[in-house]
Amino acid sequence: MIAPGSRSTPMALQIFQRADIATHVFHDERSAAFAALGVGLASGTPALLLCTSGTAATHFHAAVVEAGLSAVPMIVLTADRPSELRDVGAPQTIDQTHLYGSAVRWFHDPGVPSDDVSHTWRALASRAFQETLHAVPGPVHLNLPFREPLVGTATNVPEPRTAAWNVAQVGRTFSGDIDQIASQLSGRRGVIIAGKGATNGVADLARALGWPVCADARSDLRREENDDVALSHGDGLLRATEFVSRHQPEVIIRVGESPASKVTAQWMTSCEAEIWHIGNDARVMDPDHLVSQRFVCDVESFVNDLAKTVRSVEQSWLHSWITADRGAHSAIETWCANYWSEPTIARVVTKSAKTASNIVVSSSMPIRDVEWYGERTTDVRVFSNRGANGIDGVISTAVGIAIATQAPTTILIGDVAFLHDVNGLIGISTRGVDLRCVVVNNNGGSIFSFLPQAAVLQNGAFEALYGTPHDVHIESLAHAYGLKFVRATQADALTSALDESGPIIIEACTDRSMNVAQHEELN
Repeated sequence: MIAPGSRSTPMALQIFQRADIATHVFHDERSAAFAALGVGLASGTPALLLCTSGTAATHFHAAVVEAGLSAVPMIVLTADRPSELRDVGAPQTIDQTHLYGSAVRWFHDPGVPSDDVSHTWRALASRAFQETLHAVPGPVHLNLPFREPLVGTATNVPEPRTAAWNVAQVGRTFSGDIDQIASQLSGRRGVIIAGKGATNGVADLARALGWPVCADARSDLRREENDDVALSHGDGLLRATEFVSRHQPEVIIRVGESPASKVTAQWMTSCEAEIWHIGNDARVMDPDHLVSQRFVCDVESFVNDLAKTVRSVEQSWLHSWITADRGAHSAIETWCANYWSEPTIARVVTKSAKTASNIVVSSSMPIRDVEWYGERTTDVRVFSNRGANGIDGVISTAVGIAIATQAPTTILIGDVAFLHDVNGLIGISTRGVDLRCVVVNNNGGSIFSFLPQAAVLQNGAFEALYGTPHDVHIESLAHAYGLKFVRATQADALTSALDESGPIIIEACTDRSMNVAQHEELN
């Protein structure tokens, strides 16, 4: 991913001339960075992200932070002025040393390239690749100063080696006593909370234990074949006081990243169950400081080994959860069939997703609506930037995911987040991606209406500071970017629009003043 600029010319030309590297040029550095994030998120392989010197590099920062918190590999290449042009008032020169702080796994500035250090270049590239995929994947920052002239004949790089320069072990085999761990779980009532990072083996472990799985949309466990253990509407069940009082677990196993639901988090805090966490990497996922046992290992092999050893609890425990979830599913399906709402939109988008496609869900209300009300997504990958939970860069992230997977990709995004990253649409028609962007347009920020500010502030102050109506004409924006446009105000129209090939902008209009009441009625 290359953002145009002069000082980065030597590197840009070499990348562009490599037939084995797919090059995408983005006018906006922030869009380029989030597209690189999307590539790493979808493929697990780092994208090269290149910009010129100066403030251009600062526009990468948000995506670098998200990559760091979400353990997404990325190799950031910032061109720079040579040392003699720093701190002397040279144009387009800032301090780029450790520009991204602790967000990166490794920073290095190799100095101005010259023939006498060319023997180090392959080792440098190898280490950068190793560091971005290490125990906790994440971004690596190489700051690359160049002297003029910036065009000319490139020096030959060193000959490649047949053997690996470095070998990075990703994932760990658990070396503890599986039988002892299984004995702590066998015969006890429990629940598995599965987020991003869960694997298919988690469902098998749940079957062996006789436990339900509260499956986040990103867990890839909301599949028809997992209907016997995986809950699609666990959040709804945990809002039901009577149900919760009769279903107190002794153990909760959390797998991977945390779900978006505050209700689920509050339930885990209040139910006094023993809480375990299993993850593929060393990131600590314990915001409430409640985890008593933590396992950092290859999730799939660990849960598969456990599933062979544990004993099940009584069948009635799992059966009561699954029965209740099916009741919730029926209630949500009936309500959404009768009302046009933001939950309805989330349900239609997930229900309409085709096999082997992607859904990219924005933070704020869309990810919550998908988690709470979304339909099963069998053989559909669901993505969302939940490291920093920002609304920036969602379109560009989806572009990167579509580029990396070459699969049909649907974005579900609020209007404010859409406007925040609308530059990600520049050049979209030339990138060869099938992208549908569903913009939930309620003319402002609807999530704030669920917060205490809505109850204590006068309407004028609330609208100015939080509602933030923008009155932007989405259709005109779509035409400005040369894209197809459809406006949907009912479920059938949205379903039909989602059948069209992309790139296309689909505006799903809702009434923000009704949103809280509709959620409350549905819940």
